[in-house]
Amino acid sequence: MSLVEYVKKRVFSKTPEPKSGKAKGKTLNFVVQRHHASHLHYDFRLELNGTLKSWAVPKGPSMNPADKRLAMMVEDHPIDYQHFEGIIPNGNYGAGVVIIWDKGTYTSLADDREADVKTLRAGLKSGNLKFKLNGEKLKGEFALVKLHGAEDNSWLLIKHNDEFAVHKDYSSEDLVPDEIKKMLNNKSGKATKLPRVKKPAAEKKSPELSDGAEDKPRSEKAYTPMMAKLESKVFDNADWIYEKKLDGYRALGYTGKGAKLISRNGIDFSHKYQAILDELKVIEESAILDGELVIEDKKGQSKFQHIQNYEGDTDGLTIKYYVFDLLKLNGHDLRGLELIKRKGLLKTLILSLKSKRIIYNDHIEGKGSDLFKKAQKEGWEGIIGKDAYSYYNSGTRTDRWLKFKLQNSQEAIICGFTAPTGSRKHFGALVLGINDGSHVRYIGNCGTGFNDVSIKELYGKMHPLETDKKPFDEKVHQRTKVTWIKPKLVCEVWYAEWTADGHLRQPVYKGLRMDKEKEKVVMETPDTQLADEEIIKLGKAKLKLTHLNKVFWKDEGITKGDLIHYYRDMAGWIVPYLKDKPISMRRQPNGISDPGFFQKDTDSAHMPSWIKTEPLYSESNDKHINYIIGKDEATLLYLANIGCIEINPWLSSYKKPENPDFVVIDIDPHDVPFTEPVAVALKTKEIFDRMKLDVFIKTSGSKGLHIYCYVGAKYDYDFTKMFAEYVAGMVHDELPDITSIERSPAKRPNRTYVDFLQNRRGQTIACPYSVRPKPGATVSAPLHWHEVNDDLKLSNFTIHNMRERVKKVDDPWKNLTKTKADLKKGLELLKAE
Repeated sequence: MSLVEYVKKRVFSKTPEPKSGKAKGKTLNFVVQRHHASHLHYDFRLELNGTLKSWAVPKGPSMNPADKRLAMMVEDHPIDYQHFEGIIPNGNYGAGVVIIWDKGTYTSLADDREADVKTLRAGLKSGNLKFKLNGEKLKGEFALVKLHGAEDNSWLLIKHNDEFAVHKDYSSEDLVPDEIKKMLNNKSGKATKLPRVKKPAAEKKSPELSDGAEDKPRSEKAYTPMMAKLESKVFDNADWIYEKKLDGYRALGYTGKGAKLISRNGIDFSHKYQAILDELKVIEESAILDGELVIEDKKGQSKFQHIQNYEGDTDGLTIKYYVFDLLKLNGHDLRGLELIKRKGLLKTLILSLKSKRIIYNDHIEGKGSDLFKKAQKEGWEGIIGKDAYSYYNSGTRTDRWLKFKLQNSQEAIICGFTAPTGSRKHFGALVLGINDGSHVRYIGNCGTGFNDVSIKELYGKMHPLETDKKPFDEKVHQRTKVTWIKPKLVCEVWYAEWTADGHLRQPVYKGLRMDKEKEKVVMETPDTQLADEEIIKLGKAKLKLTHLNKVFWKDEGITKGDLIHYYRDMAGWIVPYLKDKPISMRRQPNGISDPGFFQKDTDSAHMPSWIKTEPLYSESNDKHINYIIGKDEATLLYLANIGCIEINPWLSSYKKPENPDFVVIDIDPHDVPFTEPVAVALKTKEIFDRMKLDVFIKTSGSKGLHIYCYVGAKYDYDFTKMFAEYVAGMVHDELPDITSIERSPAKRPNRTYVDFLQNRRGQTIACPYSVRPKPGATVSAPLHWHEVNDDLKLSNFTIHNMRERVKKVDDPWKNLTKTKADLKKGLELLKAE
């Protein structure tokens, strides 16, 4: 097959698909695209011989070697198709929605990499093509085997049984976020289409996005703008996009018959900007747009004062609404969709509108420095940088969106004004403050930037708010009397710098911010943008940290870098629990939504020399497995860097693998109030107290509690498991209505499972202070027993507050290994009761 067939099937003036493309570099790429056409299927494509060799896989690839997935070979596709995502319009070949499901590089299985292409060509020709994928989802060895005697293009896609293989049901659809499936699929199962806009009959309409079932209504407050953090240094990043920073009022635009404009702080702007509202009503699709209202002159330049004082268009000034994001479309919440995809849908919607007032705010990819130079040349306020693959977090200020300003500006609360002097009327200068914790702090006076109109209008707004109450304790710089006002008005000022005592130097009034809440006015200073890679030295160990800006918790905006920095800060608390312990790794390189894969065996040749490994015999595999051994801070950070969100050590050391250091009771609630596992934990402690044995407790970080008893390798696993089973049985006997020791969840509904089976060789449990891949980035937190009460909540212990907790709270586990428990003596005491 060749590109002749591909080109023959397509009319490129009507489809956005690429026509050609050339290979770049020596590596070979692969891509898997989810294609929702007349039938949903996955397209598997391998770069070879200057094209993409392509197979349609109806059920999608599988990581389970037992699955032999039918793969129908189709025409070659051009190299650039590996980057294609979009909508193939109706009437075109393959009409439907295409998104990238997985991508990466691949090689042959030849030992000699120089023979890669030759080996792959021979495999393709013989109908037995073997290769190794290095993707985000697909990893390890695969084969494409041609079915002889069937159709000429019938193949099987098979996963080899290697360390990446899974041995449970595997569905490609399970790895597609629900938000995307909901947006792209409608009840008929047919491909969804792009938005259409109401236009005169003579004009061509763009394809439409089917309405689908309306999702549950959200309150308007749920749709609030996502904000950018201030950053000082512009950077270039291929995974980021860069836009012009607009100087106006931020507003969410609701389209259709119920059109409206809502400000950042919930004020309805609809009546004030009727011209924009009329344009929003024209759009038939139900959508929520995010953008900025600005007033432009004939040269296309805008000034903030114009939007502030807008009372209708004039010959020289026009109201416009620049939109840069799409939050909802035809009942589908798009905030869980990647930004670059949201912008693609938005662009189609807005460009088809052909409005002179509602404008699509375009972007460039990767080259922030170039756009910043343009901003300087053309006198913009600055630029905005956004992670192209980030999600929309309503109402939050996140480092996935960054603003780079050409001139410093700061929002401030107007707390009062000084008396005028000379020819000045109404007032002399504004007395400004910002929120600092629970109180307002004085930051200086602003007496310039006003004209006769603005000073009169501003005084008219301040005069009704006059009060005798001073809103802060600091002494104010004043030459004339100060009139205090209730701190309700927010303005924005330009300034030269912040002084050492926290005041603004040379502030100049820019305008009132009627769109912003005074409660959110705080000092805005640049954050340090985290580099995507970092090389750190820990003693003799050197470690390269990678993909630090990858978002691991999309709803919370927590990155891989945040996780690694947590572990670096907490290493002193965590490493003692890892020392000499074999580590069973669960790797989730794409964050908590990635089911990831389990890995125990490691290849020392591909790891830093300072990582300690030890071969330990596995009965289930009938071979020795090379485990990473917990050693030090460098080992901990290495694990986090390869995608281990949680840290799972054995209960025994590699030196005495048959003898655990702890007996563990895992309290695992299922669909019950958390007061019940708390009661179970207290009952467990009571039983240990009766045996005169010390026990220590921690949250699991997931949904339950873990109780530890230190035995210091005194007993083997057979005995500790028997002991834990005996204790679990006693807990169940004394709390029969709320507990179960039945392993099968189906047989213990609405019960708290008292799990003793963790006390087996090779079993693991999240170590103290380990982060868990759960919403909120919860942590497995050691507790004092007095904290185990009905007010206990697992959500109170997170990656955000654990570092502060260990500074303020005495270590609950400081005596954990002080005394080895005598389990046999404890059993004798129980029997003597």
